[in-house]
Amino acid sequence: MSEQKTKYMDRAIKPEILEKMSLKNRYAFLNTNLMTVLEPKHFNFLKQAQKFCVRYEKKNEIIHESDEDLYKWIPDFGKEGLISRAHPYTEIDMQFPDYGMTIELMRCLALSFFDPQFSMGGGATVLAINPVYFHHENIPIRLEILKSFVTGETPGAILITEPERGSDAVHQLTTCTPQDDGGFLINGEKIFSTNAPKAGYVVAYASAEPNNGNTMAQFLIDTSWDGWKCNRVFIPWVPRVWIGHEHLTDLRIPKEYILGPVGKGREHLFEGLVPERIGIALDATSQCWNAIAHASIYVNNRKQFNQEVLKFQGVGFTLTDLWGRLTNVTLGLLRFCETYDAKVEKFGEELPKNISQAMVASASQFKYHITSLAQEICYECANLMGGAGLCDNTLMHDLMNISRIQEIVGGSRQIQLYILSMAMRQLYKMTGI
Repeated sequence: MSEQKTKYMDRAIKPEILEKMSLKNRYAFLNTNLMTVLEPKHFNFLKQAQKFCVRYEKKNEIIHESDEDLYKWIPDFGKEGLISRAHPYTEIDMQFPDYGMTIELMRCLALSFFDPQFSMGGGATVLAINPVYFHHENIPIRLEILKSFVTGETPGAILITEPERGSDAVHQLTTCTPQDDGGFLINGEKIFSTNAPKAGYVVAYASAEPNNGNTMAQFLIDTSWDGWKCNRVFIPWVPRVWIGHEHLTDLRIPKEYILGPVGKGREHLFEGLVPERIGIALDATSQCWNAIAHASIYVNNRKQFNQEVLKFQGVGFTLTDLWGRLTNVTLGLLRFCETYDAKVEKFGEELPKNISQAMVASASQFKYHITSLAQEICYECANLMGGAGLCDNTLMHDLMNISRIQEIVGGSRQIQLYILSMAMRQLYKMTGI
């Protein structure tokens, strides 16, 4: 690693060990763990994405320091087809041969190892892609916006959270008033919208009656329109990700930009729960593997009393416990993704209601469990590395920081448990007991 351009203020790790924790080597560790459980097409996609990331990092001299603009990388990743691979996107002439939830897991693994904050920002774009994909109705402007997201022309954002409502996504105060031309006028305030200050387009929710979820609607917004004002909310744990606080004042929505009319917004919101929650779980799992890779490489090379610190039980047993638990969770998540892909192939994009309800519960379970596990694994791996895991020499501080907010993103831990309690009630009713 060049001393002329480095991400750290001062090198605190031996250069030979620091070099061994390179992106290429961490990918090698991941691949060694997953090569026996992945199908060839998934493993090949993962390796192709990794190859692009390694070359991109080297070519552009990316060192992942605090003042690098990760949003500049988006168009290049879009050209490579690494923004979203949930669908083939034939509607916008992309025709990806490899797609689906399992491929998305592979994409997340590659990108999160490359740069955790970049991967997090990309996840917010995916949340904006999903509703446009499902509700474009072949309307040209919607297809144009969808393509701009998928190709990396612009990041996307989704506006749900409000200052006075938090994770209560149903009882929103932002209002939408019908206009004579078939459009709407939106007034309200949103906050904590990842990518919004950088996004060319966003997806937003509003209600015809405040607090009445049954009157919710879903819209596309061009952020160049009058009535749009977006300030940046700075969250120190993710300093390179731009998060927005939006003020919508008499913002006029043309009818072509209405993804879901009044009464359909809530339905559209909930249909996105599976991909949203699973997407967060995919990213959190990737962060765990990145942390395990860092720690494993470090403790196999760092010596104390003339032997690798891995051999000390306090280090080795703790790390292997985390490694074992992560492997089991990954296998479960992989199985879910494969099952989801099989259901979509069998039934099409609109899954039967009973299957969809069961998968909403599973998605929330994975999101709840893996984000909690990520917080533990990222911290414990840094702890096992000692000062080397806490300083700015590696990506470990990024991993620790992001893992601390994952439980809140996409609905807080308490909201997930509430959803799961309702899901358990619904599944009980489905048994007919």
